[in-house]
Amino acid sequence: MRSPSSRGLDPWEFVFVTDKALLTELATAKPQHAHFLRDAALGIVVLGNEAVADTWIEDCSIATIIVQLACTSLGLGSCWVQIYRREYGPGISAEQRVRQIVRAPENLRVLSIVSIGHPARYPAPHTVESLDFTKIKTNTYN
Repeated sequence: MRSPSSRGLDPWEFVFVTDKALLTELATAKPQHAHFLRDAALGIVVLGNEAVADTWIEDCSIATIIVQLACTSLGLGSCWVQIYRREYGPGISAEQRVRQIVRAPENLRVLSIVSIGHPARYPAPHTVESLDFTKIKTNTYN
């Protein structure tokens, strides 16, 4: 709720899902890529109101990553499930399916779901040696 947003318009809303049946349904909203939601302790559906701000995607993305940073600070694991512009099946988007599951109004867009819980494993962080510092430029691109 304290995430920054363009012009302070805060176009986000969140649905906190703890019900196992709903988490299982959400796990199928993006076939083959959200199965781990079934075992999550919490799923946070991140919704944006494009009528409030034309920057709803950016603002909700910032809010999503802040949720993930908060999870890390609490020793929890999290995973971003991209929903916006993804398919559920023929004739229905993942966004439409998630909206059906959580009964979100049509005027709200679904950006993502954050799966939260105690991780089964702790992957090693990127080493300094693996970072591509050529992607950083100073003052100008060239």
